[in-house]
Amino acid sequence: MTTESLASADAARFRALHAPGQLLILANAWDAVSARLIESIGGTAIATSSAAMAWAHGAPDGERLPFDRLLAATRDIVRAVHVPVSVDFERGYSTSPVEVADAICRLSEVGVVGVNLEDGAEPPELLAAKLSASREALRREGRDVFLNARTDVILRRRVSGPQALDEVVRRARRYVDAGCDGVFVPGSLTAEELARVVEEVRVPLNVWAAPTLPPLEQLRAIGVRRVSVGPRLVLTALSAVRRDAEQVLAGRWAPAPEGATPTYAELNAWFG
Repeated sequence: MTTESLASADAARFRALHAPGQLLILANAWDAVSARLIESIGGTAIATSSAAMAWAHGAPDGERLPFDRLLAATRDIVRAVHVPVSVDFERGYSTSPVEVADAICRLSEVGVVGVNLEDGAEPPELLAAKLSASREALRREGRDVFLNARTDVILRRRVSGPQALDEVVRRARRYVDAGCDGVFVPGSLTAEELARVVEEVRVPLNVWAAPTLPPLEQLRAIGVRRVSVGPRLVLTALSAVRRDAEQVLAGRWAPAPEGATPTYAELNAWFG
């Protein structure tokens, strides 16, 4: 099977994971080994975390990881797994819709089948233009990428009070008109607020996992179709590294409990 046909098959699989009644849970990865580990325990797709990828390469979050390094790291992830891969692309590394579209096509060339694009502190008109340009460029090149439009109205407290959800819905509808396939609304939302977004925005809704989030079965019943965890896993991993490193530096060599960590042989076999 050619690279193009593999990408097309992955794109179809990724879209199917967002079908009505489905609830896709994404444990966000940051490199090839974290992605392969997530796949090995049942992850049906891989999504990256921009923060986790940046930190793994010695850069702060916020599009400070050079795009070429992001592209290379993403290529490694795609090669390491057999499930669809989606990339957190922040604002697209540019305010130019044409440049963003070109970059997304380059990500598609290495096998990416999903991209998150956020509005952040920029006006919604700009994200709409980026989505429209990206959809047209992908169509022109015969590529299929699931465009997930993230609005940070609630996360960044761009609007307060009852008007915040009105603004979320207004922006989300605009992004749908511009060609997005899904909408991502990070931040604290009640079940009633989530239900309103699902009802008024007719594309799959992605939410950010948090202790205040309704239970998974309630999310599924509401109609939410995707949950992601952002940089949570890299923070958990680094916490474990810190604890173990402190033990090592103190001269304590107690082995990890049996089965608590992957083995050398297991990880080596993943990439054999």
